[in-house]
Parts: sequence; C-alpha cells; structure tokens
Amino acid sequence: MAGPLTPQQISTFIRDGFVRLEAAFSRALAEECCQLLWVATGLDPNDRSGWTTPMIRLPHSGAEPFVRAATTPRLLAAFDQLVGRGRWHTPTDLGTFPVRFPSDEVPAQAGWHIDSSYPVGDVSYLNLWSRKRALLMLFFFTDVGLDDAPSRIYIGSHLDIPAVLLSAGPEGMSVHRLMGLIPRVHEREIALATGNAGDVYLCHPFLVHAASWPHRGQMPRFIAQPRLDPIAPLQLARAIGDYSPVEIAVRVGLGLYPEPILSAPSSPSRQSPTPRGRARHPVHRGS
Repeated sequence: MAGPLTPQQISTFIRDGFVRLEAAFSRALAEECCQLLWVATGLDPNDRSGWTTPMIRLPHSGAEPFVRAATTPRLLAAFDQLVGRGRWHTPTDLGTFPVRFPSDEVPAQAGWHIDSSYPVGDVSYLNLWSRKRALLMLFFFTDVGLDDAPSRIYIGSHLDIPAVLLSAGPEGMSVHRLMGLIPRVHEREIALATGNAGDVYLCHPFLVHAASWPHRGQMPRFIAQPRLDPIAPLQLARAIGDYSPVEIAVRVGLGLYPEPILSAPSSPSRQSPTPRGRARHPVHRGS
C-alpha cells in the first residue's frame, strides 16, 4: 500500500509499537494551533510568572486548525497503512491537550499506563480486539527535546499485552488490573518521544507509556494525545489474511506469527536493553 511509511517503518511499528511520522503537518499550522492553545490557557506566553503548575490539561476542541492538523493527506495515508483502508473514522478533534510547563515538579499522573478504550461504569477498560481505539497518537505543536518532558515509551510493550487480555474475553479488563498482570514489562528498554513541531507519533493502542520527569526546558510543551477511532474492532482471524500492522502485532503477541515477521534492519540509534527501565537516549527506529 502506497503511503508515507516505508516497509521498514511498518515492520518497526509491528516490532516496537510506534513510529514517528515526521512533518505530518506543517510547522506553520503547528504555530497556528499553539496560538489557540495559549488563548485557552488564559496565560501570557511572555510572562513566566503565570507558569506556576507543572501541567494543565486543556479540553477537547474541534477548532478548524486542529482538524486540519489531524487530517492532512500524509497522515490519512499513514492511517491506511497501519490500520487498513476503510477501517477508521476520520478525526474530528484532537482530544485533550496536556500542556507541560518548565518545572522541577513531576505531574501527579505520570505513571506507566495503557490508554483505555472504553468505560465500564467509572472504570477504564480495554479488550483484545481494542474496542474503540485503533491507534494512540502524539501530536507535537512545539519542538520536544530531551529537556522538554518527552513522553516515555516501553519499546515493544504492546507485544506483552495480548496474551494477558486473551483470558478476559470480549468484556476485557480494567487498565489498572491489566498493568498488574503484564510480565516483566518494566525490564523493557525506554524510548523518549522527541521530535519537531508537526511530527506525530503513531502508536499501537496497547503500548505502555508514561509522562516524563520534570520539564527542564525553557518553554511550555504543547502536544495532543488523541485516539484514532476504528470502524470495527480488530479482526484477528481474517479469512483472506489481509491483516493490518496493528492486527499483526496483536497476533505476534499471541504467538500466531513466527519471529521473522518482526525482523527489520536496525538503525544506528538502536541500543541494547537498558536495565530496569532506564533510558539513556531517545530511540527513533523507523523514523
């Protein structure tokens, strides 16, 4: 399938659980979105005295610049490549916006987690077929360097999830319970989600990730963390075998594919596993 992602990047997505799509939308559009987000904060970008909290979360917005950022031809083609043509809903907003300010404090909600797919009462749930979530995405409206509180990602952690969810059946299980059942996930290598304004990280819906340590940069970090809504749940036993990369990764986690499906040439930035979940440098395999 033609699109912005190379075969190596798609293989990397299956293996690692994420890929960075560079320049998914323009820097000029990112700046336009930032202007709207600054207005929403009620703060002055030139007055640091108002930046008194490590993070605020801005509500959903369907403003036209955000919709444009979420629906560029480059991004929509990548959705086709990872989720499958005709298997996702066109985004109409970018969810909420976590804004991180320079601070020595760490936000309260900075722990490792998987984003939920659907609520059961007041509890966040997900199931093996990733009901209501086709992708997790990170949209960058500002440059995000090592000092700018980049999100942390457990590389390959999405492959640990399917075997645990299998026993839960269609009803699934709570995210809280799931996190306590994942074997050895905290031994996985960490990648730091750094990049430029206009980049988008496209992540498997089962990827384990977390907010970062204190923001030691100079300017606030503006990102969005929307989900891509699927047309239908994942199909893990397709008669004609046209599995999407998202579905292939789930099948790999269930042991339904041999190891060669994960092979991909290593980029120069590939590192050996880091003991006990410590990150040394950002990892941008397949970007």
